Parts: sequence; C-alpha cells; structure tokens
Amino acid sequence: MLRDLKAIVSKEVKELVRDPRILLGMIIVPVIMFPIMGAVMHSVFIQVQESIKEVKVGVADFDHGNWSRVLIENLTNLGANIIEISATDEIQAIQQMQASNLTDLIVIPEGFSQNITQGKKARLKTYSIYTGSGMVESARSEAINSLIEAVKRGWSPDPFTVSENSIVKGKPLPVPPSTLFNLAMSQQIVTPIAIAIIIVMAMQLAATSVASEKEEKTLETLLSLPINRFTILMGKLFGSIIVALIGAIAYLIGFIYYMGSIFTLVPTEIGVDLVELGLAPSPVGYVLMGISLFVSLLSALALAVVISAFTEDVRSAQAIVGYIYPVIFIPMFLLMYLDVFSLSLPLQILILAIPYSHPILAAKAAVTGNHLIAIGGIIYVSIFTVAILYIAAKFFATEKILTARIKLKKLRKPKEKVT
Repeated sequence: MLRDLKAIVSKEVKELVRDPRILLGMIIVPVIMFPIMGAVMHSVFIQVQESIKEVKVGVADFDHGNWSRVLIENLTNLGANIIEISATDEIQAIQQMQASNLTDLIVIPEGFSQNITQGKKARLKTYSIYTGSGMVESARSEAINSLIEAVKRGWSPDPFTVSENSIVKGKPLPVPPSTLFNLAMSQQIVTPIAIAIIIVMAMQLAATSVASEKEEKTLETLLSLPINRFTILMGKLFGSIIVALIGAIAYLIGFIYYMGSIFTLVPTEIGVDLVELGLAPSPVGYVLMGISLFVSLLSALALAVVISAFTEDVRSAQAIVGYIYPVIFIPMFLLMYLDVFSLSLPLQILILAIPYSHPILAAKAAVTGNHLIAIGGIIYVSIFTVAILYIAAKFFATEKILTARIKLKKLRKPKEKVT
C-alpha cells in the first residue's frame, strides 16, 4: 500500500510541477512579489526615519525660568530642532505654530521651574497636528515624546508630567495623537483588506463566467443568437456587478457599523464631535467610497473578461487572473500604514497609476474629509474603465473571442534512459 501511495504522490507532484500555471502562480510570482514588497517597504521606512530627523518642534516658554531653559537646552543637545515661539497665551502659540508650518508644539506653562525647585510635580503640554497621514505622523510624534522622556529620566525622579494633545483641523483636542492614530489604523487595516477581497472575488467571478462558457462550448451558441455582442458583454459585466455590488453594499453597511463601534471607544467627556472634526466619514464620504469601489469593480471585471477570453477552461482563467493579484495587494499593504503623499515621487506615481489603489485612497479621504482625492481617483478610474470596456467590446465583436488562446506548454518529461 505504501509503495502504491508513494507512486501516486510522485506522479501528482511531477504533473503539478510541470504545469506552468501552477509553477508561475505558486512559486515564481511569490518569489518576485514579496522581495518587491520588501524592497518598497524598506525604502518607505528609510523615508520615515529621514522625515523624523527633519522635524522642527515649536516651544512656547511661558515660564522663563531656569528649569525651562535647561529643558530647551537638553532637547537641543538630544537633536531636536527647536523653534522658540513668542506668544501671550496658549491659543496664540497654537496659532503661530500652524502659521509657521510646524507640526508639533511643546508648551512650558508658568510656574514650571518653581514647582520643580519646590519638589512639586510640574506639568508640560505637547500638541501634535493630526491629519491621519499614517506612519510618518505617528513616528514624528513618538520621536518627540521619546526626547522628552529622555530628558525626564536625566533629572530628579519623575519631575514633571506630560499632557499629550492633538490639533485636528486647527482645533485643540485633549486626546493623545497615539489614540487617534490607533483608531485610524484599526480602520485603515480592515478597509484595504475588505476592498482587495471584493475586487479579487469579482475578478474571479467574471473570469469564471467567460471561461466556463468556453469550456462548456456554450459561448458559440450565445454569440450566434440575434443579440448585439456588446449587449452580451455588458450583460456579463452587469450580471457579475450585481453579485459583486451585493458584496460591496454589505461591506459598506458593515463598515458604517464598524466605524460607529470604533468611535464609541473615544471617551465622551472630551466634549467634541468627531464627525464635525472630520475623523468620521460624512455622508458625502460614504457616497464617494461607494462610487470609487463601483467603478473599480467595473474596470476589474472588464479586465478579467478580456483576459479570461484568451483561456480555454476555468482553471486556466483563474490562474491567469491570479497574476494580477500582486498589482492589487502591493498597494493594499502600503496604504495600510502610509500616506501615499509621504512617499517619494516615483512611488506616488506608481501607486496612483494603479486603479485598484483608489478605492483605498477614497476610504482614507472619507475619514480625513479630503474629498478631492476621492473625486480625482473616480475620474481617473472611470477613464481607465472606459478604455478597458472599449478593448473588450472590440474583442467581443470579432471571432477571436472563440479562437484566441494563451497556451502555456507543460515542461517536458525527462527522457528515460534505455538500459
């Protein structure tokens, strides 16, 4: 029995390894995709580290005491680029900070030096502008807090406390930037994954629809009916879209419930409306998300139909469509953690050129309130979709839809030696 099992296993392994569709999909594509993703992420992290070094920190010293001067000197010695701000009160200091294009502010309140001298607990306040841009913003805020903690450890035991605050759309918010970042990340991780899954499922659905027609020899009958072929193409697309749209609607309903659950985690005593601050999607944001996802689905379906028309069976169609997945998943992983506009210009162009990155950008824009990004993405993906539909319509209008093939030859078996 074991000998028979070994023979069957050996046969199956050899057959599968010789199939180029499996060889490309399971071995070559991952070997290429993950090193590319690693190289891109490595480049991104280097950019994050470099951006932290260039951060300028505003300091509003309302104490003008010995310990406040020592604090500023210690921060400068640790590498902080200190920009001193002259203001009469905290509100004016925040306004001058934003007018000077600074992203972070340290406020040293009056009585800071006196409290430390008398052995009392002094207070220090920090403000960081929150835009939801991602890892760079969080890393910058954490770097400044680390410098303050390093100074704190060098003084007497626990000489002062630090009150972390955020500035959202010009308004001070008594919530640490890390809290807002964690809330944003919980949304930014789930959303790209959900969008990528919807697009992948839709492409597989459309590819299977055309390939199964060719495999079962029913496509010839369908094309021979007195129906315009463009109508057949659009029927297949919209049939797939209806099913995919059900998934998209279910995703949006779940996303709305998810966002509502997330924002209930923020303490109610902070006394602010997160919707008004732009930290929760507005109705316009939800509409733009839905439109962006719809046009992206339409382009993905049209592309899958064109590609699957060159195959002869469902297995081949699914394998060839699978080669497009890196183009979907690489932007997904990048946009989970980063703001596209914090990347280098070549990477920005590359990400923005991929149509399937725009639903993710639209989801981010719905939270930040930057609707122009979502609208621009919808226009770009719509143009891309029209181009793909034009190619698909031209292809369906010819008999090549029945005869076109992409043949991947199996690797030859090694010749057995004759003894």
